[in-house]
Amino acid sequence: MLDFIIKRLIQVVVVVLLALTVVFFLIRLSGDPTALFLPPDASREQIEDYREMLGFDRPIYIQYGEFMVNAVQGDFGQSLRSKEDALPLVLSRLPATFQLAISALILSLLIAIPLGVLSAYKRNSVFDRISVALTVLGQAVPSFWLGLILIYFFAAQLNILPSGGAGSIVHLILPMITLAAYSVARFTRFTRSTMLDVLRKDYIRTAKASGVPTIRLVGRYALKNSLIPIITLVALDLGTLLGGAVITEVVFAWPGVGRLLMQSLMNRDFPIVLAGVFIVALIYAVINFIADILYAYVNPQIRVK
Repeated sequence: MLDFIIKRLIQVVVVVLLALTVVFFLIRLSGDPTALFLPPDASREQIEDYREMLGFDRPIYIQYGEFMVNAVQGDFGQSLRSKEDALPLVLSRLPATFQLAISALILSLLIAIPLGVLSAYKRNSVFDRISVALTVLGQAVPSFWLGLILIYFFAAQLNILPSGGAGSIVHLILPMITLAAYSVARFTRFTRSTMLDVLRKDYIRTAKASGVPTIRLVGRYALKNSLIPIITLVALDLGTLLGGAVITEVVFAWPGVGRLLMQSLMNRDFPIVLAGVFIVALIYAVINFIADILYAYVNPQIRVK
């Protein structure tokens, strides 16, 4: 088990470093941002002095080496626009992103698990067909389009919910629904598939033939044995929600890491982008690491892979 944990820890480090490396070179390909932070009438000498101060005049491999040395020490530099330290600024937006992602995850589970269980138990019924159709639709609808439709009906037409921002639980409703829509569809299909496999087992048939009540049969025997793969998917999906909240945060002006990253990309604020990528990649890798450890603890065969 210790060897398995060490291997997974090494993978976490490699994933984070690779993510930083790829993003570092990609944003450098977008061009020199120096001119964006100087007055339009800045002279050539002023531009060159500013580039030298920021270190953009040096070869790209030297910039990369200095960046990685500082990054492993938690120093991502200062925002080119606000002059604030990049990492603390990103961390200050993290609670809002966690609030949105965890709320969406809880909503997804509250809807998807009962829906998936009922769909599996009533396989090939009208309810099952409608449920499957809705899950396909939920996975096909783009989140930005769904967010705009919700804003149009509930904010613009009915005027019962705010169209964006944060501050109260009411502001959370529309972005939470938008972010949860895809996960609801995904969890429902996965729960249905897992439950169908369990319901075909011999011990379920035996329990049913013995007269075990339906609620007890489904809830205690079938669902309980379906939870391990569902828990694994939940752990992985939390990382996906945290990393995929960018569009939802932009649509609803939610003050999270995703919106900050999008604004920084548009402004070519490289330190903020790299600090944000580091945090998102680290969280995603750590969540996957914890899921792997828990799964290996439950199923020892995983450790030898």
